[in-house]
Amino acid sequence: MEPRQFIVTPEAAGQRLDVWLLEMLGEGHSRAEVQRWIKAGALSLNSLPSYNPAKKVREGEIFTLTPPPAPTYPVVAENIPLSIVYEDATLLIINKPVGLTVHPAPGNRSGTLVNALLHHCGAALSTENGTDRPGIVHRLDKDTSGLLVVAKTAAAHRHLAKQFAAHGRDGRLHRRYLALVRGGPRPSNGTVVGNIGRHPSLRIPRAVVKEGGKAAITHYTTLQTFGPALQPVASLLQLQLETGRTHQIRVHLAHLGCPVLGDPLYPAPRGNLGPLGGAAAGIVVPPTQMLHAAELGFVHPVTSQKMLFSAPLPAAMQCLLDDLNICFK
Repeated sequence: MEPRQFIVTPEAAGQRLDVWLLEMLGEGHSRAEVQRWIKAGALSLNSLPSYNPAKKVREGEIFTLTPPPAPTYPVVAENIPLSIVYEDATLLIINKPVGLTVHPAPGNRSGTLVNALLHHCGAALSTENGTDRPGIVHRLDKDTSGLLVVAKTAAAHRHLAKQFAAHGRDGRLHRRYLALVRGGPRPSNGTVVGNIGRHPSLRIPRAVVKEGGKAAITHYTTLQTFGPALQPVASLLQLQLETGRTHQIRVHLAHLGCPVLGDPLYPAPRGNLGPLGGAAAGIVVPPTQMLHAAELGFVHPVTSQKMLFSAPLPAAMQCLLDDLNICFK
């Protein structure tokens, strides 16, 4: 990573240095990583190292970050079964199961989608996103199931990345998620507009924040409710993203008061597992996140043809939906 400069804005003044820098860096970094950099002297203020992660930043201060090079680890091919929805010479569409991490990370160097892709494709994967993330254009959380596109060539990767960066605003990309949630949103159809950043006090990774963070917009539609209309036990929602923040759907739905069933983090940890209660007291939510990337559409990077793919609900989510339909028929 090349040296980068960051200026403290009036809105950020008073924040802890590590929290502020993490927000400036955006996705792909952890607070622990940022703290290690600061303590190692990788961050300077007025040409002098700033070693204290807890320092309160002041308006107008200019920090320069020169992080040490990240250690590299060989990523090995592993014979992990893949559910391939579509494949040609330039890309693949994968239906990712729950529990499969997309790419290796510190402490998790094997058993990922990337390891499986290397076994399936060999060297025929784009390295535009780094040699440790070959082919990866976008991600899904480990416990979110559904459709992912993987690029084989650099040209395809760049073309697809531009479509994902626009998040459908140019009419090319289509992504539709389905979620089973506790309760139901009010109003039943709408849009959540709320910046997402690190939670100021709790140990959950992210939250809707009043100051700082990154702009995030989620559109939702209630497809089905289970239980009383004004106080449903659970609901089936359809969701579309206008931005792509880490954990965006999960954070926004928890903010609405209807967290994704089976999600252990938002809100953490109570309320999303175990029996549903009321008329559905006999229905137990399995420890599986009920969020699924059900549809993915884009313009093919070579043929310019509009492509649209769909993936059925995973077994645990379909089973819970069937139980709710039986209970409230």
